[in-house]
Amino acid sequence: MSNIYEIPPGVRDLLPHQARWKRQMEDRLAELFSRWGYEEVLTPTFEYYSSLTEQGSGLDEELLYKFLDRNGRIMALRPDMTTPIARMVSSRMRGEPLPLRLFYLANVFRYEKTHAGRQREFFQAGVELLGAKGPKADAEVLNLAVAALETAGLKDFRIGVGQVEATKALLGELDRESSTSFKEAIASKDFVQLEILLEKSRVSARERDILVEVAMSRGGVSDLEQLLDVVENRDAYNALSELVEIFKILQYQGLEEKVFFDLGILRDFDYYTGIVFEGYVPNLGFPVCGGGRYDNLLEKFGYPLAATGFAVGLERVMLALREPESDREQGYLLLGSFPKVLDRAGQLRRQGYRVVVCYEQLPRGEAEKLAAAKGLTLLVEEGEQ
Repeated sequence: MSNIYEIPPGVRDLLPHQARWKRQMEDRLAELFSRWGYEEVLTPTFEYYSSLTEQGSGLDEELLYKFLDRNGRIMALRPDMTTPIARMVSSRMRGEPLPLRLFYLANVFRYEKTHAGRQREFFQAGVELLGAKGPKADAEVLNLAVAALETAGLKDFRIGVGQVEATKALLGELDRESSTSFKEAIASKDFVQLEILLEKSRVSARERDILVEVAMSRGGVSDLEQLLDVVENRDAYNALSELVEIFKILQYQGLEEKVFFDLGILRDFDYYTGIVFEGYVPNLGFPVCGGGRYDNLLEKFGYPLAATGFAVGLERVMLALREPESDREQGYLLLGSFPKVLDRAGQLRRQGYRVVVCYEQLPRGEAEKLAAAKGLTLLVEEGEQ
């Protein structure tokens, strides 16, 4: 028999100071997204299983929490927000002028192996830019991702940007089995295995050299421009040229120190159709945000739209930050006789202060200790008994 105080693996309680910290972070992010012209949406916590799995979301179906409703329909808790928003936009927002700028603050659920930074219920803040193509739209989303991480409180972070279309084009010379192994080697940055795989492939020595150089490439816009001189595949060249344009826009906005290209970033290779990116902070073994372009998803719901976006993992940001020692707004603990103490509490609350009324007539010393423990200032109304 389980302990009645236990909770399932992969979920957690947030104590008052943690919940307050998370809410303050969400409020700041919501204000930021709104200033950029994004509007908040919210989708159901659970949906039909088929809506989340049959539309090419790119998510492993084994990660979904599934259950049956009373009519025998299979339901699933939402594993992300992108697919439900794509479903919502395709069914409810077709008449809206494009592009659509949407944001969300939500909890999502995945049956993951749990460890630090990877829960089964976790909280995200993210945006979706729908109906906008090209480098300018991608640059906007990257710029907003930088602003979001700064707004959340992070300072020492960088965002790595990849381009899956370039990698896909270069893999066109490999058979499917080799292509899959190659992707796995790139994603894990196992360059020894990469060399072994390419030695066994049927591609030329020149093509092998290019694939290795692309897989290992990272840096700034000048490094990316140098890579263009090496790539011979036309589709890969065009994809990397768009990436150069994105980086030049970010450079113009003064963000060159916050972003770098890393063509080893693939994320879900088959789901994304252009840039992919992840945000990293030192001494944290997992990204704090991730996103990219996914132009094919809404078409599977019958509404073809270009799309790009990202999500910030709020728990991961909280792990990366040191908890604030005191994040409570100014407040008071009121001690005294009724009804004076109630009148005073009402006045202070209308002025925007946090107020706690002490119903027991505690000795002043005890009341001062209680106020200090709760981060409040003690006020004693005349007529105390």
